[in-house]
Amino acid sequence: MALLIKRAVVIANPASRRGKRLAEDARASLASRSVECDVLFTKAPGHAAQLALDHAPQYDVVFALGGDGTVMEVAGALAGSGTPIGVLAGGTGNLLARALGIPLSVRGAVDALLAGDQLLVDLGRFDSGRRFAIAAGVGIDAAMVAETPSWLKRRLGVLAYTIMGTRAALRAVLRRQFFHARITVDGKVYEREAAAVMIANFGAVLGERITLGPEIRTDDGLLDSCVFSPRTLRDAVRIMWRLLRHDFRSDPGMLYIRGSHIRVETVPPLPWQADGEMMGTTPFDVDVEPLAARLLVPARG
Repeated sequence: MALLIKRAVVIANPASRRGKRLAEDARASLASRSVECDVLFTKAPGHAAQLALDHAPQYDVVFALGGDGTVMEVAGALAGSGTPIGVLAGGTGNLLARALGIPLSVRGAVDALLAGDQLLVDLGRFDSGRRFAIAAGVGIDAAMVAETPSWLKRRLGVLAYTIMGTRAALRAVLRRQFFHARITVDGKVYEREAAAVMIANFGAVLGERITLGPEIRTDDGLLDSCVFSPRTLRDAVRIMWRLLRHDFRSDPGMLYIRGSHIRVETVPPLPWQADGEMMGTTPFDVDVEPLAARLLVPARG
């Protein structure tokens, strides 16, 4: 059921002129739908979270306009509060907007979200308090995030990640850049050589180009550990083909474990990412926060 919205606040990252222009587009779009709107601009990393905490009680909905980092600052700050959050794409990857099927144009998104539904989703929470919505990972996906240049993301958007991810995967297999992964899920330990480990909350990534694993749901109170272990180029091609085809039959190169608390350790220690942001070096721990974020989404048929 669509939410009756009379007052909204847009928390926007003005890091570029595009950010300021999109914020004005959001204000105009909301005003055209008879929604009173204020725009607040962030001034530094972490400021979006503070703005959300300070101002959310005064509004019917908080719109987060920026990249996935800005969106997750807002979502993390409002986790468990019940405050509806609208995601407006203002970055280069816009992974969460794509995963939710939200139009990438601000005007299109505003129209779709005001006439849409509400969706409660789980979040992953690290020891630092930082949260993620889509996935966290180490190996191929972290290399993809770290190595995709800003100019390529600006020009190609999510396709840039696809290109660089393919490059990282081929390099890992051809150069045998594997690592020893130790994954502890709700106290049970799993160990194997891996090229990538992902902790997924959403099953589909990169604009639904790839589905990471079987029956990954955002509202089941669990996170999914996806461990990929291709040993040869043939293995890598088979695994990628299966991910593209949603084929998750038993495979020695694919391991899936579901749980509520997950610890990821690697030998050697490696960089890891969450929702497209580099976070640090392994190990890391993550807990699920069931149904922590209330998101506006386009109406579902």
